[in-house]
Amino acid sequence: MSTDQQELQAQVAEQMHGAATIIVLGASGDLAGKKTYPALFNLYRTGFLPKDTHIIGYARSNLSRDDYVKRITAHLKIQSDSDKQYLKEFLNMTDYTEGQYDQDESWKKLCKDVSAWEEKRGLQKGQKNRLFYMALPPSVFLTVATGLRKNVYGTEGHNRIVVEKPFGKDLESSTQLAKDLGQLFTEEEIYRIDHYLGKEMVKNIMTLRFANMFLGPMWSAESIDNVQITLKEPFGTEGRGGYFDEFNIIRDVMQNHLLQVFSLVAMEKPAGTDPESIRDSKVKLLRHVKPITLNDSLLGQYIASNGKPGYKDDDTVPKDSICPTFATLVLWVENERWKKVPFILKAGKALDNQKVEIRIQFKETPKGSLYEGAVRNELVLRVQPGEAIYFKFNNKNPGLSNKSITTDLDLTYADRYKDMRVPDAYECLILDVLRGDHSHFVRDDELDAAWRIFTPLLHTIDRDRVQPKPYPYGSRGPKELDKFVEGYGVVRRADVPYQWPVQSVAK
Repeated sequence: MSTDQQELQAQVAEQMHGAATIIVLGASGDLAGKKTYPALFNLYRTGFLPKDTHIIGYARSNLSRDDYVKRITAHLKIQSDSDKQYLKEFLNMTDYTEGQYDQDESWKKLCKDVSAWEEKRGLQKGQKNRLFYMALPPSVFLTVATGLRKNVYGTEGHNRIVVEKPFGKDLESSTQLAKDLGQLFTEEEIYRIDHYLGKEMVKNIMTLRFANMFLGPMWSAESIDNVQITLKEPFGTEGRGGYFDEFNIIRDVMQNHLLQVFSLVAMEKPAGTDPESIRDSKVKLLRHVKPITLNDSLLGQYIASNGKPGYKDDDTVPKDSICPTFATLVLWVENERWKKVPFILKAGKALDNQKVEIRIQFKETPKGSLYEGAVRNELVLRVQPGEAIYFKFNNKNPGLSNKSITTDLDLTYADRYKDMRVPDAYECLILDVLRGDHSHFVRDDELDAAWRIFTPLLHTIDRDRVQPKPYPYGSRGPKELDKFVEGYGVVRRADVPYQWPVQSVAK
């Protein structure tokens, strides 16, 4: 075990005093099965859960022990005999409690079960730490938080509550939710989870920016022409169209995931690496971002193509829906560093491939320079699939030629770090909750600043029933996309692929 891992274990031990009870609310749902329990299992398998941990699943579903085990293990990766042994031990430290979300009697029963397990394990004051993980739809956030605070809140250890996005639907609803939660739990106890902040490449942005001196002079409007932050998914909303129609692509992934990435790319250097300094710097940046206008937006909605259904072919979606399943939005930062630099957020479903990336496009070589017209330099951080950083630059064609070619300096993690395991984002974030580290979680004032940027546009779309542009399932997006981004200085050189010259000469 590395020194870093030992330090993390020590931090968990210091915070939790060797024990914790983790209550997974919504334990029978997809989120818990696909993300929460696999993360908890991997934390156990790698030795990061407190030594004396018990996990209690809580939901409305009437599940037998076998049904519960089947649901929480469906997405676990068991690859060796040692994994099988870890799984056996993991299952011995978890059980299930059925109950309603709006009945005090159900919550009292849960509290009785939690207390019984604390007593059975012989926990002392300071060890009776309770971590509430709400793997739940937003419609029951407040109801569940109220029931927990009133009936299950511990008095002899830490209480920490993890809230999944979305955090409201606009500035007003977000502010009200924050106010209501704030009356139940302190800001220090609340962890608003945005799993993109736990992704390896997103966590690497600060190191990349502030630990490499050569990047500092480049990181401004003097050198950078535009920044594109893209999230593409090759599948539609099949199975969750009704939910998605209420939130749309902007609320679903842009106001949270992509804005968090943007904040780390564009913020000024924090005063330190402690959680509050980082979050202070993000809030300061967001307060300098102009609210997005409709003129700086391109909205789309996918239609049937290649045997795939259109968005409105889903029976749960209204036939007159104007819900965007694709959006390109342009952010402008009103400060000296980013004056006139467009930050272009792009996200969509039912597109041609899957990727999340940050693409920083530098300015053209000036007119009259020796290599006028050379392909623009680009720094690309690929978040997924397959973490990578590469820098596109121009190089002399090796050999007798004096022509330049486009190539790259490539750090693909799978090639460079072959024997290193990159943890899932949820693992990292749950570990941070146990450590009491808020660095990768959203603070209440940060949430307000974020919604201030998006709320006017969202209200305009709903009020004026702005019609999204159609695009075929499996395409790059609306046909208007290239012209739209070109208007903000983006140069897409699909005609200039990387060239890997082959030279065969006699020795």
